[in-house]
Amino acid sequence: MAAGLGTRMKSNRAKVLHELAGRTLIGHVCRAALALHPTDFYLVVGHQAEAVQAAVEADFDRLTNQVATAPRRHYVVQAEQRGTGHAVMMAASHFENRSGSLLVLSGDVPLVRPETLQTLLETHHQSGCAATVLTTEIWDPTGYGRILREANGYFARIVEHRDATAEQRTIKEINSGLYVFEMEHLFPALNRLTPANAQGEYYLTDVLGLLKEDGHQVGIMRHSPAEEVLGINSRVELAQAAERLRLAKLEALMRSGVTILDPKATYIDGDVQIGMDSVIYPNVTIEGASVIGERATIHPNAHLVNARLGNGVTVRDATLVVDSTLEDETTVGPFAHLRMESVLKTGAVVGNFVEMKKSTLGPGSKSMHLTYLGDATIGSKVNIGAGTITCNYDGKHKHPTVIQDGVKIGSDTMLVAPVTVGRNSVTAAGSVVIKDIPEDSLVAGVPAVVKKNLKQN
Repeated sequence: MAAGLGTRMKSNRAKVLHELAGRTLIGHVCRAALALHPTDFYLVVGHQAEAVQAAVEADFDRLTNQVATAPRRHYVVQAEQRGTGHAVMMAASHFENRSGSLLVLSGDVPLVRPETLQTLLETHHQSGCAATVLTTEIWDPTGYGRILREANGYFARIVEHRDATAEQRTIKEINSGLYVFEMEHLFPALNRLTPANAQGEYYLTDVLGLLKEDGHQVGIMRHSPAEEVLGINSRVELAQAAERLRLAKLEALMRSGVTILDPKATYIDGDVQIGMDSVIYPNVTIEGASVIGERATIHPNAHLVNARLGNGVTVRDATLVVDSTLEDETTVGPFAHLRMESVLKTGAVVGNFVEMKKSTLGPGSKSMHLTYLGDATIGSKVNIGAGTITCNYDGKHKHPTVIQDGVKIGSDTMLVAPVTVGRNSVTAAGSVVIKDIPEDSLVAGVPAVVKKNLKQN
């Protein structure tokens, strides 16, 4: 269920689209559900339905690469949000004349683990109940539905906080909003729901009471720790959940052989992969689907987003790498910026205040200071002098620069694209190159002209 706006988030964005450790709330729930290998996945959408559906599709596209068979996805629109029972009613037509178990999840419970959902399903099947609800206990249950039990401990009903008496509000056991229903019992009971409550909504929780009245057994699975199955209802709770995920990720990395010097000041998304013997300094942020090899060193204040780093890579202080690749034994920074599929080939070095955009720096090549390389393809053993700029934009279009193997670009050279610098050539300091340079040439001037053939001397 992912139809609500989430008013307590104080946001114009649907609650399930808020992000936690690099993934939307609904994305976390999708991951847990997919691990159960379901045949069908039904998503009830309402507020910002198209955006929620797009986010789920993106998550499934990424996640289903890891499984043999992807579940069929079905999107159900709850145009008017009239409660959790109403949300399931909207999907009823999909389940006509069907039997079996239906797992109902809330899109704002991002910490739930697949193992917990599997245990819930197993508990339900072993009990033979018509429905099973997952519960937990918390010290302050304000706002949550309370679990009422009979004298023998069996399920009686659920009362929502607004409808509860003062005595019922002292109960610490709450409804997590996670259920398993037998479909042949669920949908007839849904048809009998009424909005006779403080909010005037159709509560899915009331179905459990109706099943009980009909003589069916309703099971309870009490779960601990509570934090895993609690919904996110505010930005405070979002931050608390993020902290739990962050620390769990860092602990897992450290146990796998990664050194994290200050876990309290390190932020790494859940999907990030880091190899053994890598060292992560404080104030580092690594996001998205970043993959880092073994023996990498990431210095303070570096920020990596969807970065791919090989073995032995060094990222120096205050460097930003976005959607780019650093092959083995490369170095970048400090204060460098790589973006838009830039690539450092093996052994390449990028230094202080260098920006690369959609460019490749070849094996063993260097660009050490104060340089912009945009839409450039640079060969091996090239040295780029300080202050070099590839002038790739003519006001309407971007153009490529090609620098072949063994070239030395003098400081303050302007390369006005499209232009090619031939193999083993040299540009003098301050040159403005506006046309192709032959191999083994020394050029200088504004505009640059060939001064001599280096191979003849």
